Amino acid sequence: MYNDADSHYFVEGRSRFSQAYSQRFFSQILDLVRGKPMELWSFDEVKDKLDLQNQTYRGLHDIPLDRIVGSVGRSKDFTRRFLPKNSNMSERWSRIYALFHSQEGPPPIEVYLIDDVYFVRDGNHRVSVARELDFKTIQAYVTELATPIDLEPDMTPADWDSAAAYARFLNETGLENTRPQQVSIRITQPGGYQVLLEHVRLFHKVYNYQTEEEITLEEAAAQWYDTVYRPAITLIRKYHILDEDDPHTEADLYIWMLEHLRQLQQEYDEAPMRLSDALVDYLAANKIAVPKELILEDDDAIDLS
Repeated sequence: MYNDADSHYFVEGRSRFSQAYSQRFFSQILDLVRGKPMELWSFDEVKDKLDLQNQTYRGLHDIPLDRIVGSVGRSKDFTRRFLPKNSNMSERWSRIYALFHSQEGPPPIEVYLIDDVYFVRDGNHRVSVARELDFKTIQAYVTELATPIDLEPDMTPADWDSAAAYARFLNETGLENTRPQQVSIRITQPGGYQVLLEHVRLFHKVYNYQTEEEITLEEAAAQWYDTVYRPAITLIRKYHILDEDDPHTEADLYIWMLEHLRQLQQEYDEAPMRLSDALVDYLAANKIAVPKELILEDDDAIDLS
C-alpha cells in the first residue's frame, strides 16, 4: 500500500489533473468546430426519452472508453472526453491516478449499456483518469437496457430527438413486439415519425371500415408493415433507387412515395395508387433512367382514402 500524501504518483496525479483541467475549454471548442458532442448525456434523460424499462445484468467486461457517452448524475462534472470541469476534483482525481499505478489497481466501474453505448453508474473519475492515461478499454460491471434503436457515440441532440421519436413510434404501434425482426425504420426529416404514425392510423381506419372488423392499432400496424411498408422497401432495394452516398433513407423515400400518391389523388380523380408508380415519378423527377421492369411492375394498389 502507499500513502497518498507521500506518493510520487499522487503528486504526479496533481500535475496531470491540472493539465486535464486546463484542456477542458479548448477540447470543447475543438469538438464544437468538428461538429462533435461536447457534453455527456444524462442517463436519466435518455432512459426517459427512449422509454427504457427492462434491465439485464451482463457481468464483468472490458468496454471501449470511446463508447462511454454519458453518466448517471454526473453528466455536468466532466466534458464528453471526460476532462474534469471543476478544480475541486483535484484531490480525488489524483488519488485515483495513484491507484491506477498501484499494485492492486482500481476496481471495475459500473455502467449501463444501451444498444452499443455506455453510461457510467459508478466510476466517473476512473474513466477520466483512464482516458488521460490513453487507455482504450476499462473493466466494467455491465447492466443492459434493451432497445431496438441504433445508437452511436457521436450522436447530436437532433439525432437523440430522432431516436426518441422512433422509440415513441415503436411503442405506440407495437412493432417492436409484433415484428421484432423488422427492417430498421430510420428517418432523417424532422417530424417524419409522426407522419409515419399518421399513415398507420389511416391504414387502421381504412382497414376497419373496409373489412367491418375492429382490430387494434397494433394489429393494424403489423398489417401495414407487411402489406405496405415492407413491399415499398423491397421495391426500393430491388431497383437500387438509393445509393450509398444518398443522404435520404429508405423510410424517407417511403414517406415521399406515400405523400406523392396522396397529392396525386387530391389533384386527379384517377390517380395511380401503386408504389411502383410513385417510384417511377421519383426517378423521373430526379432525371434518373427508369428501368423498364419497374414500369411493368404488377404490385398491388394501395388505398389512401
